[in-house]
Amino acid sequence: MSKDYSHITLLVDMDDTIENLLPAWAEWLNKKHGTSVKADDITGWDVQKFFPSLSKDEVYAPLYEDEFWGTVQPKEDAIHHLSRINELGFKLYICTNSNYQTIRRKLEYILDRYFPFISWWNVITICSKQLINADILVDDGVHNLLGGSYKKILMTASHNKTFDANANGMVRVNNWQEAYDKIIEYADQILAGKTEIAK
Repeated sequence: MSKDYSHITLLVDMDDTIENLLPAWAEWLNKKHGTSVKADDITGWDVQKFFPSLSKDEVYAPLYEDEFWGTVQPKEDAIHHLSRINELGFKLYICTNSNYQTIRRKLEYILDRYFPFISWWNVITICSKQLINADILVDDGVHNLLGGSYKKILMTASHNKTFDANANGMVRVNNWQEAYDKIIEYADQILAGKTEIAK
């Protein structure tokens, strides 16, 4: 008998969680300005610090360009596993802390192109994800996972590699196969708990 996941609310971040923003961003800036910064060199949240020769406007300019977003690729296996999750009946929402000036580009160039099974109606833009009542959050930003009441899955990125996920109530995953397995594990635990309460 198949399990009913329709009562499980899953939030999934966008940038560097379902797509590879940082590698595309670094490559774009390197080509445009002659810098040589690799995505793995960017070990903090403030990208500008890793391009000291560039102004803030120069660093963030690509995020407002349609052509740039056309270069951002989905993470390996993200399409496959999110499609599987969607087919299992999860309440699946993309939850992103995106600038209102860039969100349209992300939806058109990333969501529509690679994840057409996720509707625009299932996109939440919010600064404080902890305010959302959900069961599970997958995110690369530790600040989005700290303090939330949901199960916390940290997607490894260059800026969070030194963060102790386990000590902060999170599980670290390195790819979408690991993320999928953990999502199903957590969902099964939640369903088992609800069954126990019902008894």
